[in-house]
Amino acid sequence: MAKASQDISLSSIRGSRANGKTRNNKESAAKSRPKAGRRSALTEAEIREIFRRFHAESPEPKGELQYVNPYTLLIAVVLSAQATDAGVNKATPALFKIANTPQKMLALGEDKLRDYIKTIGLYRTKAKNVIALSKRLVDEFGGKVPDDRDVLETLPGVGRKTANVVMNIAFGHPTMAVDTHVFRVANRTGLSQGTTPLAVEADLVRVIPPEYALHAHHWLILHGRYVCKARKPECWRCLINDICRYPDKTPAP
Repeated sequence: MAKASQDISLSSIRGSRANGKTRNNKESAAKSRPKAGRRSALTEAEIREIFRRFHAESPEPKGELQYVNPYTLLIAVVLSAQATDAGVNKATPALFKIANTPQKMLALGEDKLRDYIKTIGLYRTKAKNVIALSKRLVDEFGGKVPDDRDVLETLPGVGRKTANVVMNIAFGHPTMAVDTHVFRVANRTGLSQGTTPLAVEADLVRVIPPEYALHAHHWLILHGRYVCKARKPECWRCLINDICRYPDKTPAP
């Protein structure tokens, strides 16, 4: 945790209002931009301080899904829809030992794939999608995962959040994958007032300082998963408690 003595004064933070200008989004693959929600409740200086503290606590945050290459990352993220990362991680190590490329996944086949992932929710549908997307990767992309978000979103079982995760982790683009944790943290803190994942994504891409953009979604996801929890946020140990706009902060136990 960052100590209070290391933080810049909140009076100086709150003395500067955000200018509301659209920041450049560095992801070259983006061809369409989601519509932003209302203006952030936080000042530009407050937002910068939030991410300065996240960076100070964890300079190189990592996702928790296990993978060995861009293809297995894509598969792990597809399998994680409406499931936990921990649950996916229990199933995928054995699977990826024998099928870590789309060609090997097609050779394994849908029936055997189901046996490997049957502990994951919606495994039958996910098995169909994994086989279908693997076939497209082989037929259209030489077995490679494309470095293009718009193309990724056309693959079976791949939505915008999954595409953003792959673009960020596999290819180093500063994309913002908005899951339930990011959506909750963004709205509670005042980083966004968006009512849809697309609106929250647009707000975050607009307001997060460029130097923090690459790791921002990891910081927000992990903060939501372990501190800013859905039912009972642990506000007493939150390193941005003094900046956060959430009115119903949980007192220390």
